[in-house]
Amino acid sequence: MPKVSVIVPVYNVEKYIEKCLNSLVNQTLQDIEIIIVNDGSTDNSETIIKKYIQNNHENIKYVTKTNGGLSDARNYGMKYATGEYIAFLDSDDYVDVTIYEKMYNKAIEEKCDFVECDFVWKYDNKEVKDCGEIYHNKHEMLEKARVVAWNKLIKRELIEQTKIEFPKGLRYEDIEFFYKLLPHIKNFGFVKEYLIYYIQRGNSIANTQNEKTKDIFMVLENVINYYKDNNFYDEYEIELEYSYTRLLLCSSILRIIKIKDKKIKRELLKQTWSNLNSKFPNWKKNRILKINKNWKNRYMKCLNSFTYTLSCKILEIAFKTIK
Repeated sequence: MPKVSVIVPVYNVEKYIEKCLNSLVNQTLQDIEIIIVNDGSTDNSETIIKKYIQNNHENIKYVTKTNGGLSDARNYGMKYATGEYIAFLDSDDYVDVTIYEKMYNKAIEEKCDFVECDFVWKYDNKEVKDCGEIYHNKHEMLEKARVVAWNKLIKRELIEQTKIEFPKGLRYEDIEFFYKLLPHIKNFGFVKEYLIYYIQRGNSIANTQNEKTKDIFMVLENVINYYKDNNFYDEYEIELEYSYTRLLLCSSILRIIKIKDKKIKRELLKQTWSNLNSKFPNWKKNRILKINKNWKNRYMKCLNSFTYTLSCKILEIAFKTIK
């Protein structure tokens, strides 16, 4: 059994895949399995991949499928994983050659079924280090953890036992996957080093805003229903309310204001406020929102129907000016 299986979905990334694969085939952890899922690429990605297979055939599993999107490709790759732990890596990103050795050692030393590391946002002209907060229990994890899949090492047994997958056809798939997995995690750990380089592409799905931006509403609804159906909701209600509020009023709004279609943008901004107040009518009384006085929480606490509309207009103007 390999120690780590790294699942790499690939779709038309011929400009980036070589750097990604270089960082994987040169890992200091020798007992590693690289699962490349070609999700129906139409560019030169497959040709590049096959060169690596010829030189590193023992460590690489290569599978192809018709295009189904990132979630579908990750789920497909998990079927082929045999490692003790699973990691996900997007094919336009790359990692430090020591990442999986360090994360695996941490998992073994502290008997973790979940380990995360820090990462670097890599732009054309700058790098920004992203240092996550340390959380001490799963309540804090739900409040503070960064909901991305690719800076985590997860015990395969945990994924197989829970049968949790990424939601096919929806954006923000990492949010649903991570939040559903969270209640099942027993022990977790951190490698406080910047070991992943998160490439920022202007034309990537994550940076292209349109009507699909509304998928956040469905993803959050799926999460809440999962907690209710599995009797987790009462235990985590405060953190779910806070996370729901923060995701809609902070990161989601910043995406919505970038939508070019004014009608869609207006409808989604209206739906954001409506959904929040219908799902959690007392969100402003949330304990985390009141105790933690960081700038995001202060911003959210000052919002009402009038200031929400005003802040959206200010953000639109600011975005246009920066752009």
